Amino acid sequence: MGDRPALDRAEFERMLRAAERGYWNKHPFHQRMEAGELDPVELRAWVANRWYYQRSLPQKDAAIVANCPLPEIRRRWLPRIAYHDGTANDNGGSARWLMLADAVGLSRTEVADERHVVPGVRFAVDSYVTFARTRPWLEGIASSLTELFAPQAMAARTAALRQHYTWLDHDALGYFDSRINRAQQECVDALDIVLSHCTSRHSQDAAVRALEFKTDVLWSMLDAIEHSLRADR
Repeated sequence: MGDRPALDRAEFERMLRAAERGYWNKHPFHQRMEAGELDPVELRAWVANRWYYQRSLPQKDAAIVANCPLPEIRRRWLPRIAYHDGTANDNGGSARWLMLADAVGLSRTEVADERHVVPGVRFAVDSYVTFARTRPWLEGIASSLTELFAPQAMAARTAALRQHYTWLDHDALGYFDSRINRAQQECVDALDIVLSHCTSRHSQDAAVRALEFKTDVLWSMLDAIEHSLRADR
């Protein structure tokens, strides 16, 4: 029995986009955030724990670059590392996330030293970085395609934070304001790479599994945060 034929580009993209059903904006914790139902303790827990994910993204992207033998792909992927790390400690995506930490009442020290990161979040994020280090580069890029769903979710989240959490300094939401457009640009690039280079059904199936793995990582993070908050009350 021979290999199954590759999907055409449109059908392959449809399969990738179908992974949105498991994206973390559908998690009950996230939906409570958008409805304005989180108290300050819960919002701080989310910010402090997501920091671990944010600061790990450049390591994930560096692993993809290290695994990729194609210079043209490495050149396209390298700006992601610079975006998050910035050119100095006071700029870049990670620095903007620490501004959000200030706004919710956390000190930068307690966020950066990760004292609030719960084991389940650490495990989920570490598994994502390990995936990028140990799987083929194309699967690493496919796992990043949660960016397909991110811009709309971030726009809704930012609007909800401004509407419902009036005690926040809204200027500190700059991470999301800047990230929405950036994510739109990055998802176009990543999708083009995956659609162009996954030319067999085997590689297409692997890309879909990689993306589903990433949605599981994000969902597991919120599970762990919510479980920890319930245990503390």
